[in-house]
Amino acid sequence: MRKLLIGLSLLFTNQLIAQSLRYSIALPYTSLSGYSNKQNDAFSFTSNQAALANTKQTSVGVYGERRFLLTETSSYAAALAIPTKLGNVGVSMNYAGFKNFNENKIGLAYARSLGKKVDIGVQFNYYGYNVPSYSNASAIFFEAGAIIHFTDDFNGGIHVYNPVGGKLNNVDKEKLASAYKMGFGYDASDNFFISADIVKEEDKPINVVAGLQYNFAKQFFARAGFMSESGTAFTGLGVAWKNFRLDVAGSYHPQLGFSPGIMLLNNFGKEKTSQ
Repeated sequence: MRKLLIGLSLLFTNQLIAQSLRYSIALPYTSLSGYSNKQNDAFSFTSNQAALANTKQTSVGVYGERRFLLTETSSYAAALAIPTKLGNVGVSMNYAGFKNFNENKIGLAYARSLGKKVDIGVQFNYYGYNVPSYSNASAIFFEAGAIIHFTDDFNGGIHVYNPVGGKLNNVDKEKLASAYKMGFGYDASDNFFISADIVKEEDKPINVVAGLQYNFAKQFFARAGFMSESGTAFTGLGVAWKNFRLDVAGSYHPQLGFSPGIMLLNNFGKEKTSQ
């Protein structure tokens, strides 16, 4: 019974603050660069799969966050982006929770450019949750996005998450939430980028996620932003050397407190010059 109560309470809390992997906007720090032409990294496509088309080098990223300083609500993410001649491929993995209740999601993405102005992408996901000795369930669903390059510096896009299907294979056949998003990004310079997403998740009010990134001397990075739904602010500092980058990040929820995180990025292989 104790395991059940812990699991259900964590699930309920996650859904209230929009941090469940069922529709994860819990890690806005990692996906901030989705609408940037100049700050693309391994996690960019986790915001909008069409951003994967802008990948020029094979890149990998890992991120860990201890939500509200509790081991039981820790969250981890990994992403791999690979450019190919036939379009770009990405893999994303997420895990949240602890041994008595946990969620996981694995996604396989594909994206390509349709000329110089439009990029498109799609991702197929497997999601599952597990409460040992009580219940577990899973579902397969998809998400997709498109990005329009209005200018060399200004991009806009749309993203749909689980628009159809996506029902868990439990007794209640519970449907995963659908979500729709419109986003914009502006590369004000080679070193400064701002972005904003307007998100409408099923049965929830509109949420705005906005942020910025500034590069100091090409080796030091700063990111900051907020999520309007929960009033959460996030920020981080990064340092790069050769093909590696390390960020120390954190977010603050008005009621639940501080969540520290760390991100590591690595680029390798030759840079792709054309799609």
